[in-house]
Amino acid sequence: MKLPLISKLAAFAITVSLSALAIAHHATTMFDRDKIVTITGVVKEVQWTNPHVGIFVEGTLKAGDTPKAGDTPALWIMEVSSPGNLTRAGGWTRNSVKAGDKVSVDFYPLRNGNKGGYLKKVTLTDSGKFYTADIRAQESANLEERDQK
Repeated sequence: MKLPLISKLAAFAITVSLSALAIAHHATTMFDRDKIVTITGVVKEVQWTNPHVGIFVEGTLKAGDTPKAGDTPALWIMEVSSPGNLTRAGGWTRNSVKAGDKVSVDFYPLRNGNKGGYLKKVTLTDSGKFYTADIRAQESANLEERDQK
């Protein structure tokens, strides 16, 4: 049985539309990749779910960072890669970072000024152990000795 031309065009239009949504989801233009900001604080929650891990940190900006370094603590939301990527290539586990951990977080801030961003590196204050969202760098030798830009 042959499908009428209109059915084929409709199927094509739906496929193209869904593809555009998938590509848009993975856009990172909302983060300012030219700027790295640091906060220190306490992890309030970790959402270890697909498609992205979310880490919620109540903290303050490091002195010297803008716009309001030293403000009263606020809840910051950090986006990270998927659990699968972090586990396979980054050395993370579900419990690498957990609620109650004291942390220092380097991240690319949101362009709109909201309190959040894309995590670059999280350091556990008590142990000094750190994890990075750059899963390729996490695998590299001598990561601790390299510039963490």
